[in-house]
Amino acid sequence: MTVLPDDGLSLAAEFPDATHEQWQRLVEGVLRKSGREVSGEAAEDALSTPLQDGLITRPLYTAPETAPDTGFPGFAPFVRGGRAAGSAAGGWDVRQRQSGTDPVRVNEAVLADLENGATSLWLTLGRGGLPVAGLPRALDGVYLDLAPVTLEAGASCAEAGRALLDLYAERGVAPTEARACLGADPLGHEARTGEALDLDGAAGLARECADGLPGVRALVVDALPYHEAGGSAGEELGLSLATGVAYLRAMTGAGLDTAAALGQLEFRYAATADQFLTIAKLRAARRLWARVAEACGAPDAGAQRQHVVTSPVMMTRRDPWVNMLRTTVACMAAGVGGADAVTVLPFDQEAGLPDAFARRIARNTSTVLMEESHLARVIDPAGGSYYVERLTGELAQAAWEFFQLLERSGGQAAALRSGLVAERLAATWAARSKKLATRSEPVTGVSEFPMLSEKPVVREPAPEGPTGGLPRVRRDEAFEALRTRSDAHLAATGARPRIFLAALGPAAAHTARATFASNLFQAGGVEPVHDPLRVDPGTAAGAYAASGADGVAVLCSSDALYEEQAAAVAAALRAAGATTVFLAGRPAAAGTAVDAAVDAYVFAGCDAVAVLSRVLDRMGVAS
Repeated sequence: MTVLPDDGLSLAAEFPDATHEQWQRLVEGVLRKSGREVSGEAAEDALSTPLQDGLITRPLYTAPETAPDTGFPGFAPFVRGGRAAGSAAGGWDVRQRQSGTDPVRVNEAVLADLENGATSLWLTLGRGGLPVAGLPRALDGVYLDLAPVTLEAGASCAEAGRALLDLYAERGVAPTEARACLGADPLGHEARTGEALDLDGAAGLARECADGLPGVRALVVDALPYHEAGGSAGEELGLSLATGVAYLRAMTGAGLDTAAALGQLEFRYAATADQFLTIAKLRAARRLWARVAEACGAPDAGAQRQHVVTSPVMMTRRDPWVNMLRTTVACMAAGVGGADAVTVLPFDQEAGLPDAFARRIARNTSTVLMEESHLARVIDPAGGSYYVERLTGELAQAAWEFFQLLERSGGQAAALRSGLVAERLAATWAARSKKLATRSEPVTGVSEFPMLSEKPVVREPAPEGPTGGLPRVRRDEAFEALRTRSDAHLAATGARPRIFLAALGPAAAHTARATFASNLFQAGGVEPVHDPLRVDPGTAAGAYAASGADGVAVLCSSDALYEEQAAAVAAALRAAGATTVFLAGRPAAAGTAVDAAVDAYVFAGCDAVAVLSRVLDRMGVAS
């Protein structure tokens, strides 16, 4: 028996060092087997993934020759965390959102949240939320010296902030014990509604807090309006910087010194199911804000306080149970990325007011990640990852360039009012919408693996949020419109629109494309029917006639069988009443018998939304 040397854990010591070029040659061999003849850098490029903001994710990252110093948690540039101990001592703040309008019901929900894992509250007041006069009732029984409160009140921010401060005084909470964010965000409100608010009122509130309420912040820089309008991570960061700088100017103009003004801000960002991008975004945000603080002469006061919310854009109305998976990944990324407070949106929030079960799951998401997965035990656990560090730096650079563009355009307020922000975000969303439509960005349960038989989740309608400014987009919106058409057809006729799936040849020939086509058409609410599963030129007409299909069929098989049978089967289907025949696979050469036999093609990368819209139109389904 060979005796291993007692040399610690130098397990790779006897192996020669591999080079990047050797790895690339292995990649070339793998790609060659899939029919792609590329070499060197091109082979690596073939496995790379383009991201928004002009970034690219490479398949492999190695140690850079030089890298910026990320410092230590609690020290500039705060990349690794704004606090020296991070969340290691007690975990991140579990902040539950309340969007109800009835003070009594909100109070019941608030107490349930605080008794079952939430550590702070986020209340919506004013238009579309709780009446400001109802704030004392909503917070009845809440220990205000223990549970921090964050307000979101839009145009009513001054009134709501004053009401909370008065409530602290009435209930005997010492000024040094009060913990809150009053949520003044004039530019965020303008982004949401198109209504301009004076920054002087928010600056005055900040001065009052800075003078005697050390645990209360007056302003929030909410980047969610830009995220919800379709903005990229870099745009979200750039717009938050421009907003933060505008608020710093207003506060220092009102008499606060720079360090005090910096201490009056909290930043709110979205966390998506793209875990690495979210982690990098939060780390980049802290680096960027530290640079702003340094430029303003207060580098030691540049620790950005971050409230992170799981992305509303990624939430779906169909198969909403999958949202629990999305929010779990997003919450994990927020915690790993160093968020100070995390709000997990309930999985059913797109259906209306979340129920008690959904709120419980949202709270427990953070609890499981901290108490069972122990994510908070290590500060910045992603730090040092070649990929995360590179992505943090590249994202920070993209955001800084956009921030400089906003500043050159006159600042955040001017950029909002000129239409620059709206146009930039609309262009970003248009590009992303194409990826969603072609399913190159899949949405599980919606554009991929939909379930037509699912029963809808019904909730009490939620109050309407503020409108009139930037749009609120959702990843599922194009497919949701198609499914809504299908639902209306089902309600009117008792059946969903149906397409006949004509599978040719043995299972080995048709299974892959039949599965693909079935998945695609169900994404638009179209039910595939295939009884019998296999057809040929002699049986296709009878099978179609018995299927109840609504005038549309799709052929599914191998290219070889298409050459042999597609034209004859398509002719039989048309004779039986089919008005439109699709073929699952790449388009055949123009002028061939196969191309002449069919009307259109469905294949990976095709515009599924356009195809499905056409199918529903051909079936006579009302739009």
